[in-house]
Amino acid sequence: MSHLRFVVVDLETTGNSPQKGDRIIQASFVMVEDGKIMDQYTTFINPGFEIPVFIQELTGITNEMVTAAPSFIEVAPKFLQLLENAVFVAHNVPFDFTFLQDEFERVGFPAIHNDTVDTVELAKIMFPTADSYKLSDLTEHFEFPHDRPHQADSDAYVTAKLLLLMIEEMDALPVVTLEKLLNFSYHLKSDIFKLFQLKLAEKERKVEHLSADLEIYQGIALRKKQIKKREYSINPPFFPLEREEKKRLLQQLKDYEERDSQIRMMDLVNESFHLATHGVIEAGTGIGKTLAYLLPALYFSKEKKTTIMISTYTTVLQEQLLQKELKQLQTIIPFPFQVAVLKGRSHYIDLRKFEKSLHELGNYDTIMAKMQILVWLTQTVTGDVDELHLSSGGEHYWHQIKQKESYLNKSHLFREEKDFYRCSRLQAEEADVVITNHSLLVLDLCSEKQLLPPYEYVIIDEAHQFDRTVRDYIGLTFEEHYFKRIYQRLGLYEQNKLLFQCEKLLKKYGEKPNVPIYIVNEKMTQLGFECEELFIFAQAFLKKFSVTKGPASRIVQLRLTDQERKHRNWKQVQYTAERVFQMMKDIWMEMDDRLVRLKKHEKKCTVDDQLRIEQLFSAMKEWKELSESIRNILIQPNQDEVYWMEGDIRSLSNTFKIISQPIESGTFLKNRLYPNKTVIFTSATLTVNHSFQYFVQNIGLQGLSYKTDTFCSPYDYKEHCRLYIPNDVPEVNQVSLSEYVEVLANHLISIAEATKGRMLILFTSYEMLKNTYHLMNDSGMLEDFVLLAQGITSGSKYRLTKNFQKFEKAILFGTNSFWEGVDIRGEDLSCLVMVRLPFTSPNEPYLAAKTEQLQRVGKSSFFAYSLPQAVLRFKQGFGRLIRSADDRGIIIVFDRRIMTSSYGKMFLKSIPEVPIHHSSLDEMIVDIEKWL
Repeated sequence: MSHLRFVVVDLETTGNSPQKGDRIIQASFVMVEDGKIMDQYTTFINPGFEIPVFIQELTGITNEMVTAAPSFIEVAPKFLQLLENAVFVAHNVPFDFTFLQDEFERVGFPAIHNDTVDTVELAKIMFPTADSYKLSDLTEHFEFPHDRPHQADSDAYVTAKLLLLMIEEMDALPVVTLEKLLNFSYHLKSDIFKLFQLKLAEKERKVEHLSADLEIYQGIALRKKQIKKREYSINPPFFPLEREEKKRLLQQLKDYEERDSQIRMMDLVNESFHLATHGVIEAGTGIGKTLAYLLPALYFSKEKKTTIMISTYTTVLQEQLLQKELKQLQTIIPFPFQVAVLKGRSHYIDLRKFEKSLHELGNYDTIMAKMQILVWLTQTVTGDVDELHLSSGGEHYWHQIKQKESYLNKSHLFREEKDFYRCSRLQAEEADVVITNHSLLVLDLCSEKQLLPPYEYVIIDEAHQFDRTVRDYIGLTFEEHYFKRIYQRLGLYEQNKLLFQCEKLLKKYGEKPNVPIYIVNEKMTQLGFECEELFIFAQAFLKKFSVTKGPASRIVQLRLTDQERKHRNWKQVQYTAERVFQMMKDIWMEMDDRLVRLKKHEKKCTVDDQLRIEQLFSAMKEWKELSESIRNILIQPNQDEVYWMEGDIRSLSNTFKIISQPIESGTFLKNRLYPNKTVIFTSATLTVNHSFQYFVQNIGLQGLSYKTDTFCSPYDYKEHCRLYIPNDVPEVNQVSLSEYVEVLANHLISIAEATKGRMLILFTSYEMLKNTYHLMNDSGMLEDFVLLAQGITSGSKYRLTKNFQKFEKAILFGTNSFWEGVDIRGEDLSCLVMVRLPFTSPNEPYLAAKTEQLQRVGKSSFFAYSLPQAVLRFKQGFGRLIRSADDRGIIIVFDRRIMTSSYGKMFLKSIPEVPIHHSSLDEMIVDIEKWL
């Protein structure tokens, strides 16, 4: 890089728009040459007016600091001198470069025309697996000293360090990777191609010594994969039964604290495995649940030479198990063990498709994703997309290159030993412990083909989610946009898509199908018209008879019962669906005939032809599944299923779907999971009022042999937590939504001021969340606070949570997914608010069907299902506050039913014992301020 001089620039400004009068208040320039930081120039700038309070808080730059500073016109000549003949580098170049350019023009200086390098853009390429590309997150990850974020001198300096690190990372890339990156880099937004040009020229002047862990295959650099074989010992280890033995083992762990409940849970898991008895274990927050089941599982696996399957709720939790707890255990367990993570096929890259896609450009997001993947392939041994940080456009590209079930034999461009999915399967077969997720576990139970390696013992973590996962995966969904996507993939003959390409291949290999193409094309044309009618009739039916999910809600739902299906308007839907199903069935048979004929020629097929055949097979597989969904949902419904239609009323054609789910999943599990398997269910929330009855019935364990136990959290809730229930808020059902929200917002403003923010507010209704947020935001009373709201403030649940933790005074508004899986420790969260008890709406289709089923056998649906479900959700919400032994904080429940109703005690009895204060807002505020 000796031919380039870089100037790394960072600006602090009063806002985002110089055209609207925003100005620079601090600028810093770091000079980089010959791979070193040579010098740095920083100055405050007087903007000519007071700095907004928010900017002062964010940057720490006050009005006093800029009072004696020069104006921009005074420092502009110095800035131009520094930038002369340099590459302009910034973390988000479009902002700093454009702002500086506008300022130069404003004071009469010429515009700057430097080449630019955006370190955000470059970081996405060089660090494709980073969690975030924010400067503060990257500097934290790489442990750069960054003591004053949002001040220009500190930000510019760490950006320069980041640039040098990324240039250094380029040295590790093979020439073949750099060549491909260079070809794509000409189409980026900043002039990164100059870096790749120079780095490639440097590498080509030397003989390349490829790293020992890399290989070049079909022009792509890959990290070598190696299947680690399972090790068996002549004398297998036995689980330490005595408490002192376990203590000696666990004391080797860093920061180990002895927990009686953790040791007792280990014994129960070990006993369940040895007696082949199912187990249901509630393990409170902080007992070390994961280690409590992993330790006995590893010993049992080695002793019996068998595989233990561990299923978590999400793929994120799979990675957490592997990277945290299992790495800890590897340091203390006195024998080697193999662990494998196994996910669904679509998580893995298909190298054939990726290699072929490199010959095309695509849009910006696609180009960026290809560059990220080229770098990632030199690092990954899994080929699992969850490692990657792709944009939404990049995720769309991933769908083109992900693994799908193969139709042809593996005589392809990439040999089997290079195939990531196959390698993950082989590694799983050699593993003592396989970590999978609920979705893949259920899919394996449903599938005719075995997706998981053979297993007899399984631990299901986050078990409170398992019943829902089973229902989702046994159920069916018929979506308009999904149908249109598959229909368009096949296309009409004249559209040159898969139908046309299939016919070309048949001619090429001299095959004549049973039904000529013009007949298939006519059926496809007619099918298009029939489907348009089907969606028009179905959506008209939904609009006419639906109920909204809440006041002014955008989502409408309609449960399809026998009564709805007898309506004359429904007959139009059903008759059209019958015609659509028959046409789809005919087309599938005619296309299947074509696939069978093409398969005969696979050995002489070119790579391109093989990929076309695979694409056609994949499309027709989805086609057949979709046609069966239409038959089972619209034509031949099952009495044991619940059916409903739903969509967003503002954009029905893009969101319309019809869903079916079994009313209960227990029978499926009794038939598919429990025979010949020992299953241990565990979660922090399985009991209601100290009873497992609700969970056991839902999961189909009644009548089978199983053991249950509850291991309470070791945290001192009495000392560290207080529960407040205001007695001066109206009953939510006795006033209008607007009245309730107004009272709620006023109370929350007072509480926020008393707690200094650090508040998570949980809602059961998005409508109420939105209205409360806007009232609080517009009140003008929380100007010092940052308000973050799900669905309003941009960002995922993870990003909102991270941002919440960054600000000293912050309030986070969440619904649905925020009731669980949010882990905010220490002083970052000191106040948790639950606006309503988390009951599901009685109009929700699944609940309505479950209610009818329970009523038919003489049970109260409220006490048998609705109440237990709400209690478990409440427990999940309660668990967001105290996440470690040192945490302390308050919980406020605004729903007075917890005190006034006969069932309210069940909520209170299901959580740890805490001091309860039932008082007015004024009394509550005094007590909160005193206690916090």
